[in-house]
Amino acid sequence: LRTGKRLRSRASEIAVTFRDPPHSIFGEDAPWKANILVIRLQPDEGMTLKVMIKEPGPGGMRLKDVALDMSFAEALGDDVHIPDAYERLIMDVIRGNQTLFMRGDEVEAAWAWTDPIIAQWQKSAERPAPYDPGSSGPDDALKLIHQDGRSWREIR
Repeated sequence: LRTGKRLRSRASEIAVTFRDPPHSIFGEDAPWKANILVIRLQPDEGMTLKVMIKEPGPGGMRLKDVALDMSFAEALGDDVHIPDAYERLIMDVIRGNQTLFMRGDEVEAAWAWTDPIIAQWQKSAERPAPYDPGSSGPDDALKLIHQDGRSWREIR
């Protein structure tokens, strides 16, 4: 989870990177990228499945990285208006639909879970790392994720 204010892009998405197979049917030297399922929550709600395919035809084993993309806006057509998150919340308030709103006891339960974390942060001498507006976030975030040989997925 990576979050912040005034980052390079304003987007919410869930990306599931699948593990590599235990062995490659295409040979050990074949260029390989992990399959990724991306669920876009905002903007341009939809899903993308990025997979490796074998290009059809003769000429040996040629692998290609392709994206199978589904945009709700494209799938539903130009006639359908997809409300943004705040527009939907306001319409739910007007209609009396409370399913997306927390009750008081739920708010209290959330704070009961969060308060000890905040208390520990306040005791700590460490402060959140600053970063430039319009950047991808603090350099410390890169160091943290790279120490385990991982990388952040850049949102476009």
